Amino acid sequence: MSTGVPGTDLTEQDLLREIEQLHVTRNETFLHGSHDALREHTARSFALEQEYLRRHPDRDVDPRRTRAGARGGPVHGQ
Repeated sequence: MSTGVPGTDLTEQDLLREIEQLHVTRNETFLHGSHDALREHTARSFALEQEYLRRHPDRDVDPRRTRAGARGGPVHGQ
């Protein structure tokens, strides 16, 4: 069970701040955290990222961050 305030209860600003903090602490948790800490970190990250995607289904996606764009293939919309 993930700890922390459920993403659905967070304001937009709080959600973004929580996601950013999780991204900042990910490497340290991965390299040096216990199995429980890594599991919790992963679960919390996933839950908050899913909440962000739920709120922003039409978010801007950088074409370079797609498979075609990353491989140097043709990128539509440029």
